[in-house]
Formats: sequence, structure tokens, C-alpha cells
Amino acid sequence: MKNMSPWWIRIPVVFFLIFGLMEYFIDSGEKPAFLEYPITQFFLLMVLLILVAIELILKSIENIMFQTLSEEAQERYLEAKSKGWEWKWGKKMYLKLLGSKPIEAEGEIILDHNYDGIKELDNKLPPWWLYLFYATVIFGAVYLVRFHIIGDYDQELEYEMEVAAAQLAIEEYKKTAKDLVDASTVELLTDASDLNAGKVIFETNCAVCHMVDGGGGIGPNLTDEYWILGGGIKNVFNTISEGGRAGKGMVPWKQSLKPSEIAQVGSYVLTFQGTTPANPKASEGEIWVDENAGTEDNAPEETAPEQETDSTSVAMN
Repeated sequence: MKNMSPWWIRIPVVFFLIFGLMEYFIDSGEKPAFLEYPITQFFLLMVLLILVAIELILKSIENIMFQTLSEEAQERYLEAKSKGWEWKWGKKMYLKLLGSKPIEAEGEIILDHNYDGIKELDNKLPPWWLYLFYATVIFGAVYLVRFHIIGDYDQELEYEMEVAAAQLAIEEYKKTAKDLVDASTVELLTDASDLNAGKVIFETNCAVCHMVDGGGGIGPNLTDEYWILGGGIKNVFNTISEGGRAGKGMVPWKQSLKPSEIAQVGSYVLTFQGTTPANPKASEGEIWVDENAGTEDNAPEETAPEQETDSTSVAMN
């Protein structure tokens, strides 16, 4: 049996092929499957052991079959096996690109120089080197015409184009990377899925101090317009993340909750505004007004013009 490749090539190739298929079909998120799921390490170990076992079994079968052959057949088998596999097309292309004369034809290109028995051959430049040189000449000509004659674009314009493309890529990435949000970039979430997730977080971690309906207990009332550290999603996000007042406020939750989760629970907290809890706690802090809101929303109510008093009526009364 003539092997096309040795065992030390077959086993790694098949092993990494199975490894690649496993990584492709197993959804493991950002981590490799063999790190996310330790059971896959056991699977890969079994695959490796099976491949080694198959090679040992094939080698044993080959030895048994070899022993059954006659001496003449054994010699022919060993002779055929000693001939290694040869990539004829690759070898032919290699010799063509090398462009050197075979040893038996070196007499055609030998020069008359003789340096202490050392003779010189008049070999031509290798074709691969010439082809590469011609390619650089063509590239240089195109570059000259494009950038120095036509003036396609310069380095400054190229830099601006790359920066613009990078900014677009960053914005697209931020749309899916919710955990990059912070107090300065957070926005109020209104999707039902985000609010439901915020509700679960609130009832698990916050309701013990603020009550399930936000009416307040140990913590302040979340349903009125009074805020100790400021209202609005940015202030609420910062308060949840960094904690309340030193010594008597709530603890920072940034070590327990992801930024996306803080944004969800902060948005859910703001849904309590204007609701009526069962046992509301007395208001704390000051009325918070959003300075970034529209002027129409924050404009003071117009008071009715004072009616002029008729002096004659006063006199009559």
C-alpha cells in the first residue's frame, strides 16, 4: 500500500479540519468553542486518540499483509513504497521560474575565466526575478501617472477618507455594543424588551429599598418630581452606577450590573414618574427640571391679565 502522505501530515490535517468544523457549527459567541464549552476539549482529545488508533491499526494490517507476500513481491512492494510522491507540475514550474541550466548542460554557458580551478557560469537572471522587476516598473508607472500627473488624491485626503470610514464603523459598532454606554451617552430606552428587562432588575435588586411600585421605603420615592441627585436618564444612570450620597446613599451598582443593564433599569425607574404608589414616602430633594427640554415645555404658565378695577364701582361699594 503506497501512502500519498506520511502519518505525521495526515493526523494534523484531519484533526484541524474537524476542529475547524466544530468551531464553525458551534455557536459560542465571542469566545472559541473549546474555551466556552469544556466538553469540546474532551471531544477533541477523543478525536486525536481515534486518529492515532486508526493509523496504528492500518500500520498493523499493512505489516500482516506484507508478511503474506513472497520475497519477490516484498521487494517490489518496498521498491514502490520507497518512491516518494512527486508533484510533477510544481517541479516543472519551479524549474521554469528558476531558469537555471541542468548540471549536464553547464558546458554551454561556462566562461573562459578560471580562478584557481573555480570557473564562472553565464547564467541568466531567474525569470521570477525578472517578472517581479517588470511588475514593479509597471506599478511605478501607474503610480506616477495617477498621483503626480492626474492628481487622484493626496495623503491628506486619504487620511480624511479613512477617518470618515472609521467613524462610520464606530457608529455602526456602537449600535450593537450596548455595554459601551456611559452617563454622558446614555439615552432613554422605550422598547418593551428593555423596559421588561429593567423591571426584572429593579424588582430583584431595588424593590427592597424603593418598593415594587416605586413609592419608597429605605430609599426615596421615585414617583414624584423631587430628586436628590437629579432626574433624567443621565443623572439616574450615574446615580445607579456610582451610588448615592456618601455614607447614607445606595451602593454603586457598576460592579454588579453591566452598562446596558443600568440603562435598562434607569429607563424603567423613570416610568414611575406620575404614578400613584400604595404608600408614598414623603418627597426628598428638589424639583428637577430638564434644562435640555424644549422651551415650550419649561415655559411658565401664562397668568391671566389682571382686570382693571373700576374706581366708580369701588366708590359705590
